[in-house]
Amino acid sequence: MEEPQEETKRKWTVEQEDLKKQLVCEDLEGFDVEKVKLVGGVDISFVKGNAVNACVGLIVWDVNSCEVVYEDCHLIELNQPYIPGFLAFREVPYLLQCVATLREKAPDLVPDVIMVDGNGVLHPRGFGLASHLGVITNIPTIGVGKKLFLVDGLDSKEIKKRCREELKDFGDALDIVGDSGRVWGAALRRSNNVDFNPVYVSIGHNIGLPSAVQLINRCGKCRVPEPVRQADQRSRTFLRDNFNDNNDNVNNDNIKRIDTKQPGDTP
Repeated sequence: MEEPQEETKRKWTVEQEDLKKQLVCEDLEGFDVEKVKLVGGVDISFVKGNAVNACVGLIVWDVNSCEVVYEDCHLIELNQPYIPGFLAFREVPYLLQCVATLREKAPDLVPDVIMVDGNGVLHPRGFGLASHLGVITNIPTIGVGKKLFLVDGLDSKEIKKRCREELKDFGDALDIVGDSGRVWGAALRRSNNVDFNPVYVSIGHNIGLPSAVQLINRCGKCRVPEPVRQADQRSRTFLRDNFNDNNDNVNNDNIKRIDTKQPGDTP
């Protein structure tokens, strides 16, 4: 009999490959990165040492005013296992709920692009969290990784070394090229410090890599672009203020529980 996790991986691989057929790795026709005004940022922050209780956050950042114009953070309980390479199946249902709420409550603030704390095509099967979210929502997405996802022979030490040698100024980018010759994304300098760590940018959906890099460079001066940074900070703050470490939730009635299980999935 097939192990439960192996059965789940098999099912999720089939679904991933099916969704991937809709993936678009270039700018939509008529897309102009200079005209982008609203950029979303999404992140999920976890209780330390707890793989179930977390806070999902979606913010919308106005690129022109440099302000957060929309925020939605709430506690969640995740009910799917973490399996490397399949993070989207654990987290996307909660991100989709945030996008649906935004579309219902503030349709004029639906972002032109969403930046995701995670990878897009920089993924073993070329379809990570950012791509998954983009295809389902039909909103252009960009993956923003703090660490390099090692695929296709990529070496994080070598790429960091090249970045420090070749990226001279804030906003400079270096293509991330695997052994196959494929460009998986870009390592982007987002610091004026000599000893800097790049962020790793990858196409999510409906946007090309040059536009993704250009847009990130319009979003603040911190290492992590402001939409993702704000989603991270605000979800952490909400979690700290609304979840008790003794597992006694202050706002227990406000915890969002979503049934993401499919027949045969592991609990």
